[in-house]
Amino acid sequence: MQIQWFPGHMNKTINIIKDTLTKVDVIIEILDARVPVSSSNPMITELIGNKPRLVVLNKFDLADPDTTDRWMEYFRNLEHTLPVKVSSKTGYNLDSISKVCKELCHGAKWIDRREVRGMVVGIPNVGKSTIINALSGKKKVAVGNKPGLTRDLQRINITNSLQIYDTPGILWPKFEDKIVGYNLAALGSIKDTILDLVAVSRHAIEYLQLRYSGRLVARYNFDELSDDSYEILLQIGKRRGCLQTGGIIDIDRAVAFFLKDLRDGKLGLLSLEEPDDMIKREELAKEEKFKREEKLRLKKEKRNKRIK
Repeated sequence: MQIQWFPGHMNKTINIIKDTLTKVDVIIEILDARVPVSSSNPMITELIGNKPRLVVLNKFDLADPDTTDRWMEYFRNLEHTLPVKVSSKTGYNLDSISKVCKELCHGAKWIDRREVRGMVVGIPNVGKSTIINALSGKKKVAVGNKPGLTRDLQRINITNSLQIYDTPGILWPKFEDKIVGYNLAALGSIKDTILDLVAVSRHAIEYLQLRYSGRLVARYNFDELSDDSYEILLQIGKRRGCLQTGGIIDIDRAVAFFLKDLRDGKLGLLSLEEPDDMIKREELAKEEKFKREEKLRLKKEKRNKRIK
């Protein structure tokens, strides 16, 4: 299953990023600490190449701390990459961003003559604008819980040693893996109208059943946890009074209650992905790249035969 969508402004953003790459020294990629795989745009990774990258695991205060520690170790082992974990909500560790950006540029000939220039990238609703406003001490960019508020490139002086370019949040044309789409929808990083929210909620519940089943029991006061994710949604609806005429459970309202709890951290500190998921994604990306190259090769071969 492939989920395809690509608003026009996102195509424009790709071109903005390409044009700005030559002006910056480091890429600051903001990820959601709960879903670092799903919130990392593979198009960005392809564009930046070997340019130094700071991975900012935002909302770590909503994520499973043990899983976040494993993610920190994973990113430390990547070339040209350093990670930090922050909270845009509380401001925790945001001051480390400027310091680590400079560390990534250590040894550059210009390092003592001018500020570090960074480009902030990330998917919609991952906390980019909130982080930038907190770093600069002023409201430089619009903030909201609606995906896709920032629309144009902005250059912002953070400190005397750091200047950044803020880019609009960007997704990629299609999700090869439906789980990526489900994870992003579950946490509100894409509009609620893009995917079937019942399917999104069922996916999230099934993951919680595997790793955090006690959270569901505690939050919704279940006597026992059903094996069926749809039945769990119905039980949530019943306990939250989501009833229609005749006592029929309103599944859409039940879904809304569940997703709000998930997004607001009411189900406790949890992560929806492990580092092994990134490794699987990298393998999938290699396979997709090989298929694209093979398709182009065969097309070229066919064209050459026609010419002869």
